[in-house]
Amino acid sequence: MVKYSIVIQWSQEDQIYIAFLPEWGKYARTHGDSYEEALENAKEVLEDLVYSYQKTDILMPKPCTAI
Repeated sequence: MVKYSIVIQWSQEDQIYIAFLPEWGKYARTHGDSYEEALENAKEVLEDLVYSYQKTDILMPKPCTAI
């Protein structure tokens, strides 16, 4: 199983948690009123991205590796 990154940060300006999927580009993001909601939304976005890429035979991005 390939592991992708999810980065969750609090947005003071928007008063919500923003979840980024860095390997998938600057528009691969979602949000939530709580950290948990942002995480669940990010997991759904990630599942949709992987599914879409697999159905179209487009190469998926390489996952980032921890240093």
